[in-house]
Amino acid sequence: MSAGYTSKIGRTVQNFRSIAPGDPEFHHRVEWLPVTASPLPASEPARRRVNLSPAEWRVLALLVLSAFLNYMDRTNLSVGATDIQRELHLTDYNLGLLGSAFFWTYAAFQLAGLSGWIVDKANVFWVFAAGLFIWSGATAFSGLARGFVMLFGLRLALGIGESVAYPSYSRILANYFPEHHRGLANALIDAGTKLGPALGALAGGLFMKQWGWRPFFVALGIGGALWLLPWFACVPRHGQGARQQTRRALSGNAPGIWRLLTCRPAWFTALGLFCSNYFWFFLITWLPAYMEKERHFDKERMAVFAFAAFLAVAVTSVTSGWLSDHWIARGESPTRVRKTFAGWGLMLSTIILPVAIARQDIIAMPLLMLACIAYGGYSAQVWAITQTLAGTRAAGKWTSFQNGVGNLAGVAAPWLTGWIVGQTHAFYWAFVVAAGVVLCGAACFVVGIQKIEEVQW
Repeated sequence: MSAGYTSKIGRTVQNFRSIAPGDPEFHHRVEWLPVTASPLPASEPARRRVNLSPAEWRVLALLVLSAFLNYMDRTNLSVGATDIQRELHLTDYNLGLLGSAFFWTYAAFQLAGLSGWIVDKANVFWVFAAGLFIWSGATAFSGLARGFVMLFGLRLALGIGESVAYPSYSRILANYFPEHHRGLANALIDAGTKLGPALGALAGGLFMKQWGWRPFFVALGIGGALWLLPWFACVPRHGQGARQQTRRALSGNAPGIWRLLTCRPAWFTALGLFCSNYFWFFLITWLPAYMEKERHFDKERMAVFAFAAFLAVAVTSVTSGWLSDHWIARGESPTRVRKTFAGWGLMLSTIILPVAIARQDIIAMPLLMLACIAYGGYSAQVWAITQTLAGTRAAGKWTSFQNGVGNLAGVAAPWLTGWIVGQTHAFYWAFVVAAGVVLCGAACFVVGIQKIEEVQW
């Protein structure tokens, strides 16, 4: 094959990958794209389109909304915990099992590689729709549960449905969004996951106070299922065979899970996510209790500062995603850009430690906001890094493995913090551990990963 023809194929594949499924050009290019084409080499620069297309914005908006619903559904149990416990006559132990049930299946399906395997092998748009239907149904039927066993089973089903979410996000963004747009795209999705718990707690508390927890669960589940209507409208219904054939060509020689487990960057992204997630789960599970117990805030004041902290993460995430994309679009390497934001973001998150030392609230609360702002600078980059490293061949599997390891922090952070506070009767050493773990996360991304470019499988 001539060099000129090979170059033409490479440009064709790159142009195809930069077009979203709803774009009018999508079907036209799928029909004539040579199935023998190989992906664009990692060293060749991506085509730099300044703005996302309308089709890309539509798909991205729906992904952001799904992330918002995702985190509302997984955290709604904590909002109605006391009402559920009282009505179903549950012990504290039963309530603890219900809280952990979600992570049992959510982490297990990703660590076993099942979620990533399904996302990589099947049509990612329909896999994601099926997952959302399952988790929305589990949420809605939870409002009809009459006992512990039924509610426990539905929480397990919720974890199964949501286990395909992040692998699907990565697969879609890696396939259809160019490198210099992934920072903002991932940041907006990340903002949805941060606003979900914050607004979910506020809206859920007000709703349950007026109508009870059961109608809230049912309404949330039905509202989530309605998301499927615009999603089906955005995903093309024709040319499925051609698109599947092309996807197989673009993802030829996809690595197996054992090949992924021997890949050094995969382990460092997974460990880095575990460390950063530890910091995040520490905040969302213990920050309100810290404010009330050690700062002696009343409920209203605690809610305001906790909401402001989570909002700071979301806003900074979107800002850093936009800035990193523009830096890459101007010609800077993804390695320098992603590591700069991720490394400094995690390192400056250690400002959380002086919060536990400062005695005056007027000093401690601004320091808390600074730590959250720094963390937001990192959180926009983590999945953009993964999508670049994995490429179209392994985005689903890699994300599944990384998210499975990372969400083990959802078990570790609340338990270890509770044990430390119980032993010391103070939060100081819990803050020390959170700062130390997040610093290890910075080392994983900055030192553990060398170049942020697609792994040559």
